[in-house]
Amino acid sequence: PNLYHALIGERAVHDVIRETEVPYLHLVPANIDLIGAEVELVEERDRERKLKGMLRAIKERYDYILLDCPPSLGILTLNALTAAHSVIIPLQCEYYAMEGLTQLLRTIRAVKERFNPLLRIEGILLTMYDGRNNLARQVVQEVRGHFGSKVFNTVIPRNVRLSEAPSFGKPALLYDLRSKGAQSYLQLARELLEVEGDG
Repeated sequence: PNLYHALIGERAVHDVIRETEVPYLHLVPANIDLIGAEVELVEERDRERKLKGMLRAIKERYDYILLDCPPSLGILTLNALTAAHSVIIPLQCEYYAMEGLTQLLRTIRAVKERFNPLLRIEGILLTMYDGRNNLARQVVQEVRGHFGSKVFNTVIPRNVRLSEAPSFGKPALLYDLRSKGAQSYLQLARELLEVEGDG
């Protein structure tokens, strides 16, 4: 059983939570079945709040619940934005990234108006950065110039070890803790905790 089964009501969320080899880190697995959830939820009443209702049953058990969304703006992402307290926007340091960001910001505004008035943007995370690439440096400069303090200081580099980790079924930190990619994600975690401590 996985997230699909919980979303469509076949299983309770408690039944789909899995422990990992990282202490205190649990996950709810997902697979290609989730595409079916997109279709099945279309007809459901209150479909944008399915995930929020599901998480209500477990939120007291965890300090943090992270929702990893697909890059599309379908019903699943809408569910995640409706359930979340805040959102981290990953932005690839590539040419069309700004166009996608504009669309996502519009969607976040609409979600705030209709479903989740407390939703806030935690920050924009620059990813897949290659400092040898002029375009990547230009994207970073443009995003920082436009969004200022809303952009995390941490930048996630383009990194082979990050790309390899999923094919070995491991998080980047367990696959290669010393890689630049893993170290960058640790730095992001520290930055988030500092912001939370200041707030």
